[in-house]
Amino acid sequence: MAAQEPIWRDFVTAQNQGNGYLLATTITPEPPAADPARLYNFQRWTNAYSVQTDLRYKLQYNPDLRLDKKEAGTWLEVFTAYYHFVGKLLAAEEAQNATKARDVNWAAVYEGWKEVVSAIYRGYNNTVLDAWTIPCLYVAGKYLRVFAIKADETAASQRDSGMAFGGGIEEDAFASAGQNDKLEDAARQINRLFALCLSDRAPIEDSRKWALYYMANLLFKTYFRLNSINLSKNILRSLQAGSAEMPPLTAFPRAHQVTFKYYSGVIAFLDEDYATAEANLTAAYSTCQARASKNKELILTYLIPTQMLTSHRLPTSTLLQQSPHLDRLFTPIVRAIRSASLHTFSQAMEAGEEDFVKRRIYLTLERGRDIILRNLFRRVFIAGGYEAAKEGEAPAGQPMRRTRVPVKEFAAALMVSGAEVGDGEGGVDGDEVECLIANCIYKSFMKGYIARERGIVVLSKAGAFPGTGM
Repeated sequence: MAAQEPIWRDFVTAQNQGNGYLLATTITPEPPAADPARLYNFQRWTNAYSVQTDLRYKLQYNPDLRLDKKEAGTWLEVFTAYYHFVGKLLAAEEAQNATKARDVNWAAVYEGWKEVVSAIYRGYNNTVLDAWTIPCLYVAGKYLRVFAIKADETAASQRDSGMAFGGGIEEDAFASAGQNDKLEDAARQINRLFALCLSDRAPIEDSRKWALYYMANLLFKTYFRLNSINLSKNILRSLQAGSAEMPPLTAFPRAHQVTFKYYSGVIAFLDEDYATAEANLTAAYSTCQARASKNKELILTYLIPTQMLTSHRLPTSTLLQQSPHLDRLFTPIVRAIRSASLHTFSQAMEAGEEDFVKRRIYLTLERGRDIILRNLFRRVFIAGGYEAAKEGEAPAGQPMRRTRVPVKEFAAALMVSGAEVGDGEGGVDGDEVECLIANCIYKSFMKGYIARERGIVVLSKAGAFPGTGM
């Protein structure tokens, strides 16, 4: 049994020191770097017939452990399930090394890990496990999602190769059926863990509520992958409803804060609540560690389009060049907006359409056309100079500070910029030009009104184009 001792040494140390993170390493599917053979040694330490007897001896008759009967019984359940799981995991990994990935039974691995999670859940639900052990909940939820994804990907691979249905027409007709079965089940299991933490009524220093944001973030990741983003709002509502009995977000680990703010921001972004999205994404970006370049990249993917709409801010070239991903996504868009070229903007949107749609930012970036129109009309306004209103046209008691620009000048600028406002015969559709101008005025990109009978746009001389930072 000596080869198996490190796992029990860590278990005893964790129990005696109240070290939840060390405790979690004793039930993780990934062996620690210092003990790479841990899973193999654990599997060979006993067998399926003797596992409970051997585990009971380790847990109840170890002089270095001080576990009461209920707690020892809970860990007996957990380690028994873990033992059976490890056998399935090692078999899957060996099969993956020897055969094609689609032949590996990751569904069995998922079900085995689900049994481990259920045993851990019962331990917390029966208030046997103390709050300091909650890193075990982190491990439980994290790998439930990991193995569910692997199982679903294997099932999809089998469907694609004809293994699932034996080939034929049904394969095509039902190709999408059950493609995320395990991940959907994992979402339900993780939601149980989330509810377990949310409903804890123990004093906050001994509460499972300290696992809430980790579980919430895990659910966000799962729901986003399932394209069930609306379910994420239920999590936000639950946290909001229970906020009075929870520690503030700032009391949780920084990683939990950043991830939660990121997903909260993306959810608000997709709801077109851009003010809330900007606040959350900005908080996530400012809290994120400087060396976490991938996380910062993800945050900026949504923060950049958000700031384009809320504060009409464009990212600097220095910021974009720090990330090849961001540079490829946004530099063509930024150049088109700065040059006020609708044609270039259309080309950039077409070139990046696949990425923009995948990241759900296409429609938001499309609103950049409004900014280009604002910039374009402002250039016409500046190039034409100011034309003071005639005597008597200004309201009584107010200064005469208006300027008038013919609609045809805006139309000419639109044509040069590549806008499709032609009448089909090389001319310009005046109604369409007026519609674009009216839209800019309605969205507060311009201040003024259209005098249709005279074919001019009357603009405020002071602040005719608010927010011209771009």
